Amino acid sequence: MIVTGRLLALVLCGTVPVVLRPHYSTVWAWAALCVVVAVADTLAAGSPRTVQLSRGPSLQVRLGEAAETTLLVANPGPRRFRGMVRDAWQPSAGATGNRHRVDVPAGERRAVVSRLLPTRRGDRTADRVTLRGLGPLGVAGRQRSVVVPGRVRALPPFPSRKHLPSRLARLRQLDGRSAVRVRGQGTEFDSLRDYVDGDDVRSIDWRATARRRTTVVRTWQPEKDRHIILVLDTSRTSAGRVGDTPRLDAAMDAALLLAALASRAGDRVDLVAGDRRVHRKVVGAGRTTLLGDLVQAMAPLEPALLEADWTLLVSEVTRLSRQRGLVVLLTPLEPSAVEESLLPPLAVLAQRHRVVLASVGDPALRDMLERDHDVRDVYDAAAAARTVALRERTAAALGRLRVDVLDADPEDLPVALADHYLLLKSRGLL
Repeated sequence: MIVTGRLLALVLCGTVPVVLRPHYSTVWAWAALCVVVAVADTLAAGSPRTVQLSRGPSLQVRLGEAAETTLLVANPGPRRFRGMVRDAWQPSAGATGNRHRVDVPAGERRAVVSRLLPTRRGDRTADRVTLRGLGPLGVAGRQRSVVVPGRVRALPPFPSRKHLPSRLARLRQLDGRSAVRVRGQGTEFDSLRDYVDGDDVRSIDWRATARRRTTVVRTWQPEKDRHIILVLDTSRTSAGRVGDTPRLDAAMDAALLLAALASRAGDRVDLVAGDRRVHRKVVGAGRTTLLGDLVQAMAPLEPALLEADWTLLVSEVTRLSRQRGLVVLLTPLEPSAVEESLLPPLAVLAQRHRVVLASVGDPALRDMLERDHDVRDVYDAAAAARTVALRERTAAALGRLRVDVLDADPEDLPVALADHYLLLKSRGLL
């Protein structure tokens, strides 16, 4: 049994007879009247236990966009159900307008719609649906809470997709220009042309030269169908936030832009995401389904407060491809984590593959270095300078292993990684 504010108003109305006839019997009589009215209104209310609830299918929406969930309220009982329905969700689901007044006659049903605006990536679930049936007077009623499963999946927002058209234009220019057709590892033969000053003498085709009696060179173009493996670190270092963006989300954004660009270039893209164990893998996805598969695999990932087992992740990469390819490690450039757990297996991986480490930098370090207003700012600048020096030392150690290091702000990292991919492709280094 539940009561509403109308019962309180009815109780306060009892001050009038008490003032007119101040006696204990008046108080008890009015109290008894209030109880009788509340009980009668409760008995006249429709029972929430006879109401049947169902929900529409699970929703998918990009983070930052709104969705609507529909709840069906059916009344198969013999009495009208009149009252309130509250559709509760996790706070991060951003449910608004989820309290509804309903009036469902016997044998009918009604649909109520709540608006969801998720504030975090991943699966956001429904909590409980609370039914509150009120009597004809609206003084009291019955209440029941039931679990109606529901889920909205907030997909990675992929804000860097705005840079994709310009990078695709550069890719088309790269494929169409003879100037980028060079001799080197990772390229395939394209055609023959006359020798001009500046050409590499190693590209001279001596048989064709003998036939034509003029110097002829071979032209090469970047080889397609290369294998690119994205390794997404979900360990504790990815849980940090840079501004309003978690490092893991920024790394996902960079991975999606590179995957979209590489798939258009005809390369094969796989994904491995994990820390102490592999949480998600996307292997062998087609060009048309790659982005959708990656987004679905990344959406439920959350950072774990564990150290990454890089030996496990590197062995997973080796299992996926024994031929030379491009391996992109999306992990923060944290000196302690890199030097203790990443460097040993990375030395083996760099001998077999072209390796790029893409790290989400923190612009706050630059701000701290530029402060010099008071003593506290000086200490902050000294701490920032030491952090930068350690990161540069770690990057230098990675460079000695022939690992390319990209350390950029969350907004700049996707573009930097895509540009580096185009650079490697133009030089035939994939």
